[in-house]
Amino acid sequence: MKMKSNIKHILGLFILASVVVAGISCSKFLDRKPLTATLDDLNGILEQQALSLYSTFRGYDYAGLNSLPWLDFYCIRGDDAAKGSNSTDGAEINAEFDNYVYTKDDWATNTFWNDHYHLLSQVNQLLYFADSLKSTDEISMRNIGEAHFFRAYAFFELVRAYGEVPLINFYFTNAADGLIPKSPVNDIYAQIDKDLDSASQLLPASWFNSVTNQNIYPGRATSGAAYTLWAQTYIFRKQWSKVVELCNKVIASGQYDLLDNFKEVWQDGVNGIGKNSKESIFEIQATIGQNGTNTYDSPWGTMQSIRVEGSYPDRNWDLGWGWNVPTQKLVNDWDSTDPRRNMTILFSGRYDGGPAEGGYGFTLPPYVPDYGLDQPYWNKKIYIGDDPAMRAYTGHLHDAGWINHRVMRYADVLLMLAEASNELGDGATAETYLEKVRARARNSGTDPNALPHIAFQSQSQMRQAIKDERKWEFAMEGYRFYDLVRWGDAQAVLGPLGYTPRCEYYPIPQPVLNLNQNLVQNPLWQ
Repeated sequence: MKMKSNIKHILGLFILASVVVAGISCSKFLDRKPLTATLDDLNGILEQQALSLYSTFRGYDYAGLNSLPWLDFYCIRGDDAAKGSNSTDGAEINAEFDNYVYTKDDWATNTFWNDHYHLLSQVNQLLYFADSLKSTDEISMRNIGEAHFFRAYAFFELVRAYGEVPLINFYFTNAADGLIPKSPVNDIYAQIDKDLDSASQLLPASWFNSVTNQNIYPGRATSGAAYTLWAQTYIFRKQWSKVVELCNKVIASGQYDLLDNFKEVWQDGVNGIGKNSKESIFEIQATIGQNGTNTYDSPWGTMQSIRVEGSYPDRNWDLGWGWNVPTQKLVNDWDSTDPRRNMTILFSGRYDGGPAEGGYGFTLPPYVPDYGLDQPYWNKKIYIGDDPAMRAYTGHLHDAGWINHRVMRYADVLLMLAEASNELGDGATAETYLEKVRARARNSGTDPNALPHIAFQSQSQMRQAIKDERKWEFAMEGYRFYDLVRWGDAQAVLGPLGYTPRCEYYPIPQPVLNLNQNLVQNPLWQ
C-alpha cells in the first residue's frame, strides 16, 4: 500500500500544481488510473521535466535566459559590444546598458529577473517530485544532477547581476510562500556550491552511447559542465586553489580539447564542425531541418545577425535583428595581426575574408545610417554560422535559428587555470596554459610571427597578459563586463562610458518590489 499511496500523492501534486512539461498536458497524464500507474511511468515524467529545463533555456518564451535581455546584461555592458540595431529599436537599452543609466522598470530588465526565477521554479519542482519518488535508477539520478546544475547556473547569474537575492530553493504551490526576503551573497554561493557538488557527482562525463557510437544527447549537462561552472563561481570569488582543482578535473577528464582553428568554433552550417565540438563544454541547442521541418530554433543567432531595413535594395542582407555589435574601441584596440580579429569582426562595405577567415566570399553592404539598422561593424562569430547553404537547406532566408549558443567552452578552462595559477605564484603553469590558447589563435592565421609566445617575467606582467588574452579570445561572447568587475577594473575601463561603482549590481525590478513587500531595493539604488 505504501507504493500506491506514494503514487496517489504524486498524482495529486500534479493536479495541485497544474503541471505541463514537454508537451505532456495534465489532462493526458491524469487520464491514467492512479492505482495502475507504475514507477516507470512516473520516472518518465521526471525525464520530461528535465528536458523541459533545456526547452526553457533555449526558446523565445523566456528571453531572459538566451535572448535580448541576456545580451543586455552580459554583452552590451562590456566595452567590446554595443547594442547595435537602430536608434528607435529598443532605444532605452542604449542608455541602460551602453551608458549605465540603469532603470528599475523595463521589459528587458524585468524579464531577466522573472525568467531566472521561472527556471528556478521548474528545478525546485523537479527536485521535489524526485524526492517523493525516492528513485535511485541511473536516469533519475542524472535528471536530478541536471536540476542541480541549472539551479546553480540560475543563482550564479542572479547573484552577479543583483548581489543579494531571494534564495528560493524549495517548491511551493501557494504564491505567498515565495514572497521571501533577500539572502546574503554568501548564502547564495553556499547554495551554488551545494548544487554543483551534487551535479558534478550525478552527471555523466558524457552522454556517449557505445552501442550507437555517438553522443545520444548532445547539449545535455555533464560533470565537465558542472566543474567548469563551479570554477567560474570560484574565480569570481578569487578562491584560486579551488579554480585550479576544478579546471584540472575538466582537463583530466579527456573529454575536451581546442579545435585546430579559431574560426571552426563558430561554424554551424551544413558542414560546420563547431556545433557540439570537442571544444564545447555546454551549449544551448538549436536546429532547423530541411525546408523548415523539425524546427527547435533559438533566437540566439537571429537576434545578432546582420540586418538592413527600409528601402535598402538588397534584401539578401536582411539576416536578423542586428543586436550586439563590436564597438569602435574593440576595433581600435585589437592588434590587426591577431587572426581572431578578422574572425570576430565584420566590416561594413568590406570583403568578409572568405573561407580562410570564416567568411563566404561576399562583400558586405556599405555603412549607410540612413537605412537605419546598418552598422559599421557586425559580430562575425554569428555570421560564420549564417551559412548560405544552411539558409537554402532550411528555407529560412532572414533568420538564423539553427545557431547554438556556446555558453561554456574549453578555452575558458585553460585561461581560468592560467589566471588562478598565476595568482598562486605558479608562473610556469600560467605561461603554459596561456600559450595553449595563443598558439591556437596564432595557428589560425598565416603569419607564424603573430602572437609571439609570452614568457613569464612577473606576476603582474602575466596577470595583464591573461587579461588581454581573455578580451580577445572571448570578444562579443558576454565575458567582458564581469571580468572587469571581478578584476576591479570596471571603473577605470568603463567609467568614461558612465559606469560608477553602484553599477556593479543592477537594481531589483520595481514590479518585483511591489509584489513582494519583504524585499528591499539594493542599497545603492534606493
